Parts: sequence; C-alpha cells; structure tokens
Amino acid sequence: MQQLSVTDLAAWLADESRPKPQLLDVREKHEWAICRIEGSQLMPMNTVPAQLQELDPERPLVCVCHHGGRSMQVAIFLERNGFSNVFNLSGGVDAWALQVDNSMARY
Repeated sequence: MQQLSVTDLAAWLADESRPKPQLLDVREKHEWAICRIEGSQLMPMNTVPAQLQELDPERPLVCVCHHGGRSMQVAIFLERNGFSNVFNLSGGVDAWALQVDNSMARY
C-alpha cells in the first residue's frame, strides 16, 4: 500500500492522460453527507468485505476517510485480498479541504 498526498491526487485527477483511479470513501453515511471528494464511492469500512466484488482489482484504488486511519486499514485489507494497486489518501478529506478545496465543509 502506498501513501498518496492530497495534492498528488488532485494532480492525478486533473491529468486527462492518466486513467482515473477508483476513489473509495470508507467513512460513514453521515460523514459523507457533510463533504466528499467528487467522484468517490461511499462504502463504509464495515461493509467493505461484503462488497469487495464491486471493486475492480485491476484499476488503481485510492482509499479515503476523514484523516487517513480507517482508509489505511481498508487499504491493507484490500492488498491482503488481491488488490495490488492500492493507495491511502494521507490526511483524508480534512487535508483535501485544507490543501485542495477550501470551499469544502470540514468537521
């Protein structure tokens, strides 16, 4: 599992020449309602094992949470289950709001 900074993710998403990663937001629904990175898929951490088949193991996958702790645990789980191109978003949506999109709500 690799760490990915929010600025590196923003550059990746803006680069039309690169395939877009899957953005997997592992927070809870009430957190998702407050703020989220555009294009991310909500899959609360405790539901990931049951929904694993919804993810493409061949496509780069960026795990996202509030600060990066839960997403790191999910990224490790995904690697142990055959996903080889997994990233953890360092600092999570909070860092995204501070460094990339300061119009995003914070909590």
